Amino acid sequence: MTFAIRNFAATLLVAGLCSGAAMAQSEPRIAVTGEGVVTVTPDMARITLGVVQEAPTSAEALAAMSAAMENVLVQLAAAQIEPKHIQTSNLRLDQRYSDYVDGQPRQVTGYIASTDMQVQVFDLDNLGRVLDAAVRDGANQMNGLQFDVADRAPAMTAARQAAVADAKAKAEVYTQAAGVSLGPIMIISESGNTSGPMPMMAEMAFDAGSRSVPVAAGEMSISASISMVWGLE
Repeated sequence: MTFAIRNFAATLLVAGLCSGAAMAQSEPRIAVTGEGVVTVTPDMARITLGVVQEAPTSAEALAAMSAAMENVLVQLAAAQIEPKHIQTSNLRLDQRYSDYVDGQPRQVTGYIASTDMQVQVFDLDNLGRVLDAAVRDGANQMNGLQFDVADRAPAMTAARQAAVADAKAKAEVYTQAAGVSLGPIMIISESGNTSGPMPMMAEMAFDAGSRSVPVAAGEMSISASISMVWGLE
């Protein structure tokens, strides 16, 4: 894993000394935000396949879509995709209308049945073949491709460790420049964590002649942002 540390603004808050209860509230302190970024290689992909069929009647459109979905499921099974890693969504049935001509009302000319199939692929070496198999006989749209890591915990832990180290390093720079010393840690809080940009494929249509699809997973980033507050000596 490769760590990339980004600089964030640090705020040095030094309050004047007071007596009694006010002293506790005005204790000199420094607040710093640090970030740690881990670059990882994706080991899985989530693809969204679209199945769209048109027919003169709603029943025929739904039947054609269902048959196409069955073909996709057969192809995915042949590509060794487990059923638990396949999920259907966004089932729609829309009317198709004639063109608007000379002020005449548009007429219903047919029906369009569509649905999405979300598939998780854990063997990226097999991803191109999975896409090829799916679009060969059934799926006729590609609505998304997103790469990820199946287990983010190790990378997330490393990113948090790097963020704490980053915050501490910044605090030491500021306190040394100010001629003071770090005291005990008073607050540690996670500001949030995000993943960096992941390769995406825009929506596109496939034809029956599509064959092996070249895919590059690239790299992705997992980051953590930590806010820390120290007392000052």
